[in-house]
Amino acid sequence: MNVLDILKSRGFIENQTHDAELSAYLEAPGKTCYIGFDPTANSLHVGHLVPIMALSHMQRCGHRPMALVGGGTGMIGDPSGKTEMRQMMTNETIAANVAGIKRQLSHFIDFTDNKAMMVNNADWLTDLHYIPFLRDVGRHFSVNRMIKMEAYRQRLESEEGLSFIEFNYMMLQAYDFLKLFDQSDCRLQMGGSDQWGNILAGVELTRKMRQETVFGITFRLITKSDGSKMGKTASGAVWLDPEKTSPYDYYQFWINTDDQDVARFMLLFTFLPAEEIEAVSRLSDADINSAKAVLAFEATSLAHGVEEARKAYAAAAAAFGEKTIPATLLPSSAIPREGSGGTNTLPTTLLPMDELSKGMSVAQLFLRAGLANSLNAARRLIDQGGAYLNDARITTPEMRVDETVLVNGEIILRAGKKRFHRIAVEK
Repeated sequence: MNVLDILKSRGFIENQTHDAELSAYLEAPGKTCYIGFDPTANSLHVGHLVPIMALSHMQRCGHRPMALVGGGTGMIGDPSGKTEMRQMMTNETIAANVAGIKRQLSHFIDFTDNKAMMVNNADWLTDLHYIPFLRDVGRHFSVNRMIKMEAYRQRLESEEGLSFIEFNYMMLQAYDFLKLFDQSDCRLQMGGSDQWGNILAGVELTRKMRQETVFGITFRLITKSDGSKMGKTASGAVWLDPEKTSPYDYYQFWINTDDQDVARFMLLFTFLPAEEIEAVSRLSDADINSAKAVLAFEATSLAHGVEEARKAYAAAAAAFGEKTIPATLLPSSAIPREGSGGTNTLPTTLLPMDELSKGMSVAQLFLRAGLANSLNAARRLIDQGGAYLNDARITTPEMRVDETVLVNGEIILRAGKKRFHRIAVEK
């Protein structure tokens, strides 16, 4: 089974060019492929995982993945899927974002010894000469065809309209493909479903200018069973940067997967064998909850490492109780199958004993623990009955907390059903 078969069988692919030719091209290892990442933030998020996992599958099958960071195109912004123009970024901001993205990609892709590459299109786009570019590249683009593309049509019909600077984006992205073909014999570009028009433009440009065949693949837009967008929560994006979304919260995002999505998400977001995952779709009740723990553990291991996944698993066990993970369930998973630790694996804040002895309101303690972002938010949480101290519901935000509430030298706070935090005392 070549990598194209794997991606198809696991639910990645929506569209591709040159069906038979692409399959034949990928039969032998050593091919170079790329995906572009827009450096609009210093962290990627769960919504980027499908392309990241696709690059990792490519590498596992012996090919060389290339991550192109749009330091040049990021100065313009891709109009695809947008109804308004993106904010311009400075070179310094883009450089910081590029560094953050490479750190996260390195958890999924091995960049050592030229096994993978990371390139920045600013290296060739910022020094382009406009007239030669229009003469050599721009002449191959039809405005009539471009404005019929979904990305441009949406913006043309929006209130803000489409700016001329954004109109150039398709040409620049097509030029990226041509440039990578010339530099690295890269013949495959992959991307999200909204990139189909841009990818086709690169395929056509390379055919016209080099008389060579290159290929394109787009991935399905992944939605949850309720139709909502994958990777979004009520509190916002689920980031790959542990400073933005802690490994514990990342684990909790996956553990809260809907029953109907567990098997599908395992195929997309883990490397567990498909034949083991097949049985998951028939599970229910406690068994499906055990499968969710495996999904959360495997996804967290990929993004943050096995040690952080073990800590998150242990913290969840301390907060919600141990799960029994049968040896026969997804046996390829490295998830612990035995006891996993105590409350010291929960997210923890250290509090000096002399400060606790003086006393503080419980609302202040929730703010200190990061379970509320303001005193007013902490008070609202308590007034709504969603705040707990040592498993007892708090009835008033003015409740005073001191050393008398310690149990085994610590305090366990809970916000809602699933957010736990440990207060440990420093003497």
